[in-house]
Amino acid sequence: MTSSSIKEALAECIAFTINNEIDWTRDTSSPWGIHENDMPPWNRLLGPVWPRGGVSGAVVINGERLISWGDSQRPDLTFSVAKTYLSLLCGLAFDAGLIRDVDECVVISLPGIGFESKHNKSITWRHLLQQTSEWSGVCCGVPDQADHYRYLSFQDSSYRSSFRKGTKRQMHEPGTYWEYNDVRINQLSLALLHLFRQPLDEVFEQRILKPIGCSCDWDWAPYFDAFIDIDGITMPTLPGGSHWGGGVRISSQDQVLIGQLLLQRGRWRGEALISEDWIDLMLTPSRLAPYYGFLTWLNTDGILFPRLPESSLFAIGAGGSYTWIDPELNAVTVIRWINPPKVETFMVRLREVLASQ
Repeated sequence: MTSSSIKEALAECIAFTINNEIDWTRDTSSPWGIHENDMPPWNRLLGPVWPRGGVSGAVVINGERLISWGDSQRPDLTFSVAKTYLSLLCGLAFDAGLIRDVDECVVISLPGIGFESKHNKSITWRHLLQQTSEWSGVCCGVPDQADHYRYLSFQDSSYRSSFRKGTKRQMHEPGTYWEYNDVRINQLSLALLHLFRQPLDEVFEQRILKPIGCSCDWDWAPYFDAFIDIDGITMPTLPGGSHWGGGVRISSQDQVLIGQLLLQRGRWRGEALISEDWIDLMLTPSRLAPYYGFLTWLNTDGILFPRLPESSLFAIGAGGSYTWIDPELNAVTVIRWINPPKVETFMVRLREVLASQ
């Protein structure tokens, strides 16, 4: 393709995203922060939410910014994209020896924070990171039951149930059952806070965002009452998403840099910010959910997106928020506020353009 035809094709891709914006309201009325199937009393906000912008995105290929569109410098909520950011924080803890072994039981290094019961004491870091922990308890004011029977479209149909989300079910042994459960991710965040003994947003900014050149215009908001004392200092427990409010607000321009760090296997300008050993762990498919690694979505066997390479990996959040990493093309794409059923078509069209360069 000629340079002019490439520009024209990119413009068509961008127009496609704008014409397929998600139908969520741009103010903070429902469904902001509340899952459509949340049962009372868990169908209410526990933290702040903010109005959203319009469709935006950015593309980097071969380490160079190719294009951005919309208000790509506007910080917006990322929802569960924040889970992948928690995994990067776990990588920092792993590299520092704070997590000695991902298969070590969490209670060994962190007694007294909710892993002491007969059921919870066998939970490992791997279980938490692969969403197979079956942790049982209350974190940040919400019980794990709130996300029981939660079903995602990517899951095997054997997980589908006639029971409504939030109906209490029988617990499985840790490591034997996969469930996308935000309460358990918040419990992981609490555990990380106790490891670092420093607010996680500070660690994330100092150790990841600043070194890769992200802006200062971002935040990671806690629930209103999610604060604990560590070493005599009050610190927030940060949620791994925006379920019930709070979470990460960041721009598309900054998100694409985080994606580039993943594409470069944790290295930035020759420095290893996160070890390749950790990146390998992040991208190893779970035995129970081969489309999932350590809080990162994988395209194993084309399960997520059949028309994209199996090597693709993603950070995905509600509201049509995607960070797509394509190692084969050495490309990173961020797209936000697209209607999810349309995102694969956009990605396929964009990939055709990128491959033609």
